[in-house]
Amino acid sequence: MNRPLRMGFPVKVMGRQDLKSNDTRRWQSSPHLKVSLEYVDAILDYIHKRGIDMYRLSSDLAPYHTHPDMPQFHGMVAESDAELRALGRKARELDIRLSFHPSQYVLLNSPDETLTRKSIWDFSSQAEMLDRMGLGPEAVMVTHVGGVYGDREESRARWVRNWEKVPDFVKARLVLENDDIRFSAADVLWVAERTGVRCVFDYQHFWCLNPEGLDMVETLKRFLATWPDGVRPKIHFSSPRTEFREIARKVKPKDGKGRAKTVKSLLPPIWTGHSDFTNPFEFARFMRDAEGLEFDVMQEGKGKDVSLLKLKTDLLRFAPDVAARFGVLPELVEAFDEDEELAIEGEADEVRDRADPDEGRAANPPP
Repeated sequence: MNRPLRMGFPVKVMGRQDLKSNDTRRWQSSPHLKVSLEYVDAILDYIHKRGIDMYRLSSDLAPYHTHPDMPQFHGMVAESDAELRALGRKARELDIRLSFHPSQYVLLNSPDETLTRKSIWDFSSQAEMLDRMGLGPEAVMVTHVGGVYGDREESRARWVRNWEKVPDFVKARLVLENDDIRFSAADVLWVAERTGVRCVFDYQHFWCLNPEGLDMVETLKRFLATWPDGVRPKIHFSSPRTEFREIARKVKPKDGKGRAKTVKSLLPPIWTGHSDFTNPFEFARFMRDAEGLEFDVMQEGKGKDVSLLKLKTDLLRFAPDVAARFGVLPELVEAFDEDEELAIEGEADEVRDRADPDEGRAANPPP
């Protein structure tokens, strides 16, 4: 192994509310990729300081760049060449792996040729940014097979046919992920056998959608084997939400008279939902099952960087053998422990400040 395995998180920084992932201004304010790159530059400083060496860039990094009705934005990637080269150089110096994950509306298997052309344009835009950054083949764009459109087999085959329309520089960056409700790991491997596209294994999606009954470790190995020698694969990992879902709905009176009332109900979880934090025991079990395999891990917990830092501390406590594979050292997470303790103390103070007088502290003490 040339270096420890990496762990990263996608897009939004939760641990620093002042850090933005992209320029979110409306088109009337002339947002620009150059502004987004300044934000990402600050994010790289932050995550490097916290020992995080993998990051997914916002799919909106270049706002309106491919909007068909706004040609004034179409040249912003070329206009940002110097800034892109500088950011890529910084990422390489800090040894931070970057990637994209275009939105769910960017897909190759739509029966609408107009949407397919627009999607290829979106892929091309993000591939161009990675190329201008001078990043190696580990910097990829992750996509899904797409929609079923009433015929799964035909939709899957359409992805294969449309792959031939994709420019070579985009093919060099595009990788395919199994999803949780439409196209399984077996489907993705079927596509890979016919196109040569690299595959990204998603752990939670695998358990949500595996009608073929594939073995998890053997499937993981097959996904990793789609990557060429010398290029480290990446996978996605997340734990499912386990808490009740609170659903609000309008209920009319039985007699049909009067105004409807909002009624809240508690329902069981849906296992496709990502939890805020990764279950450390689940992740440790997975990594031990995958002993001897090499891949970087994009942690997709909703807690983003906070979830990732919490996982590192948990691995040090509960699975030091797994922590060692990621190069997690105690000094890299001590700061997070201190922040966590301060947060707990702050919450305790807040609770005490709200305490009922009968609990031993007056809510409104006398002057």
